[in-house]
Amino acid sequence: MTARTSSELTDSTVTLDINSLACEIATLAPAQAVERLEQVSVTVVAQVLVALSPAISEDVLLAMSDERRAEVFAAFPQATRAQWTANLTYHEDSIGRLMEPAHVVFRPELTVAEAVERIRKLSRSVLVTYGFIVDQDNQLTGVVAMRDLLLASPQQSMQEIMIARPFFLLDQQTLLDAMRLVVNKHFPVYPVCNEAGKLVGTVRGRTLFEEHAFEISAQVGSMVGVEKEERLSTPVSLSLRFRHPWLQINLLTAFVAAAVVGFFQATIDKMVVLAVFLPVLSGQSGNTGCQSLAVTLRGLTLGDLQPGRERFLVFKEGLLGLLNGILVGLSAALGMAVYAWSQGNPQYLQLAGIVWVAMIGSCIVSGVAGATIPLFFRKIGADPATASSIFLTTATDVVSMGLFLGLAWLMFM
Repeated sequence: MTARTSSELTDSTVTLDINSLACEIATLAPAQAVERLEQVSVTVVAQVLVALSPAISEDVLLAMSDERRAEVFAAFPQATRAQWTANLTYHEDSIGRLMEPAHVVFRPELTVAEAVERIRKLSRSVLVTYGFIVDQDNQLTGVVAMRDLLLASPQQSMQEIMIARPFFLLDQQTLLDAMRLVVNKHFPVYPVCNEAGKLVGTVRGRTLFEEHAFEISAQVGSMVGVEKEERLSTPVSLSLRFRHPWLQINLLTAFVAAAVVGFFQATIDKMVVLAVFLPVLSGQSGNTGCQSLAVTLRGLTLGDLQPGRERFLVFKEGLLGLLNGILVGLSAALGMAVYAWSQGNPQYLQLAGIVWVAMIGSCIVSGVAGATIPLFFRKIGADPATASSIFLTTATDVVSMGLFLGLAWLMFM
């Protein structure tokens, strides 16, 4: 076995360091990633960002100062610099933000021998998966797989061996729309065209699935007011700045629920047993609402909710709330009857009836609210998951406690 030269060892160490730093940057929020990259040269920053997914790299670039971003852009290869400059003009949720340069582009009249020679040179600096065939107007006309290129005669033209009318994504498509189209294809790389059919870049299948997985994981945090920029490595001070405003809003909404209980304080003083069942109603209706919210958000995320079907969804969740409320309400009413009877309360049957009716009404409202809140946020152009759990909790607490105590007040006033 021959010994490795000093230059080979140095190159290997540099590559290892770049990959290690890239893995570290991928776990950081953009602001922390910028701070970490301030410690290395602009050349290293450029190499690290090229090694990452375009979505992550562009978020980091946007978090940089204008001067630092310009320095990093200048260190990129020309094709990458042009591509990422164009990417930043697209909407955040579009495929255009995930594009990489289409390096392996050929004209249809090029021979296989000429194409192979070009690929030999390109493969030294880029990963070659497909060859993309475009006409003089840069319209995508075909795709050539490396296997077909290998088996073809050197004298054949690219037009003879290409797959005509290939599948491609549109640069303005949302990530969700693109995921629906590629879920059964699993190509390693997809060409991306504009509305005119001109090739504007490529996007890797791995990048699509990684970004979609991140969006889904961020949705859970968004429901309770956790920003998707927050990671495990986010400093305490920044996490506090992300979370605290939503906790203040949650406290404000909790005061609304407390005000409802306070309004019926005299009724609770006359019949203390009512206070025992307030958490039962609040918890049960809240869980019903969360089930409805989870199903609605899943439908919106996966694109299952067709336009015009919103009313049916709300009706369905309301009906489920009614049925669940009837069944759960019977169990809760039985519990109230037994508890009130054990306390020597002669009105235990009336109290059981109040619990049953209040549970039904609360579950209906919570089911409808769980479906309506994300639909409302989507209609006004906001993320449907944004703090939806906070607003849902407020609605279910106010309705369940208000209905329960209000019925008791009417019956025993």
